[in-house]
Amino acid sequence: MTTARTWFITGAGRGLGRAFAEAALAAGDHVAATVRTPGALDDLTEAYGSALAVVELDVTDRSAVRAVVAEAHGRFGRLDVIVNNAGYGQIGAIEELDEDEVRAQIDTNLLGAIWVSQAALPFLRAQGSGHIVQISTVGAVGTLPLFGAYNASKWALEGFSGAMADEVAGFGIHVTLAELGGFATDWAGSSMRFAASPEPAYGTVREAVLGMPGYPDAAMAAAAAEGESTDEQPEVAAAAILAIVDEPAPPRRAIIGAGAHDMVATALAWRRDEYARDPAFHWPSA
Repeated sequence: MTTARTWFITGAGRGLGRAFAEAALAAGDHVAATVRTPGALDDLTEAYGSALAVVELDVTDRSAVRAVVAEAHGRFGRLDVIVNNAGYGQIGAIEELDEDEVRAQIDTNLLGAIWVSQAALPFLRAQGSGHIVQISTVGAVGTLPLFGAYNASKWALEGFSGAMADEVAGFGIHVTLAELGGFATDWAGSSMRFAASPEPAYGTVREAVLGMPGYPDAAMAAAAAEGESTDEQPEVAAAAILAIVDEPAPPRRAIIGAGAHDMVATALAWRRDEYARDPAFHWPSA
């Protein structure tokens, strides 16, 4: 684009969300960034001034989401790229999770993205353009023990987004599901929650997946997240997202991150093999 775009990015206070905001600002665009912690982006505000609007938002509050999206549109005059990034990982065997833990996971990772998409769509339809980027994961293609609630929230994110993409294509609006692999953020630290009431029967599962028979406490999780990571830096994902929104015909799904393509291929192969057990099923040929 020859003129500045306006981005609306949730969960922009740190990690991937912050990297998306920095990349968009560096490209000369405007950014409305939502955060949970006051002052999280003060340095970017100082550097970019009026090009950045920072607002506190809990994406599970539908009325607040609508108000903040409308405020962002009023400030910048348009919305071009919506990035639903806010979310966290809830870890626990399905039997272990209580109602509050499950509802909180779905409220944030799934319903938050729905509320933001609903709030933005009238503005995008009116201007006849826009791009909604849903930050998904390779965990929306396959599953992993202890990640059931997280997998459920991201599989559902992909389900509603696919339907929405077909609904809004005629209005000039694109939808992309960014299926990310591992990135060096605090997702495995303060952005991860563990079942409050571990069931001893799943100790061997925890040992296999987490390398310990129980769940780490907050200090252990934070220390692990601060350790040396082999994952890619968030800036790599940010560059990929910028490239995608620059495309005139962006993809419905984009796999991003080292090893992510292999993870998706493995998950799809498992599903193919499960279907293949039915003699009446034939996998479509290329």
